Amino acid sequence: MDIKTATALRRLRLVSAPEAVSFLILLVCSVLKRTTDFDAVPVMGAVHGVLFILYVIFWADAWNRTKWPLRTAALYFVLSVLPTGGFFAERKLRREAEDAVIAARARREGAVNA
Repeated sequence: MDIKTATALRRLRLVSAPEAVSFLILLVCSVLKRTTDFDAVPVMGAVHGVLFILYVIFWADAWNRTKWPLRTAALYFVLSVLPTGGFFAERKLRREAEDAVIAARARREGAVNA
């Protein structure tokens, strides 16, 4: 995996958890707006909107660089629209990055031993 691909995956991973948290906070704010006088929906809506747009941009970049199959790309996109999906996306992306590092080390050790 080249450095640009690794960077694209890292950016997507780093924005996925905050996007999920902002979605959950927005849902709580929506309930509070309907049940109390507390109205933080405009602020949290804007924060979540920015994070969601970043997620989609980083998702498209990662898909372009990694050449994921359509199924994998669709999974990461669907996870972005589920309230806790970002947490699962972050965990899956972290595993994918770790596997890439392990594979790169194995190739490097194989080249040194050859």
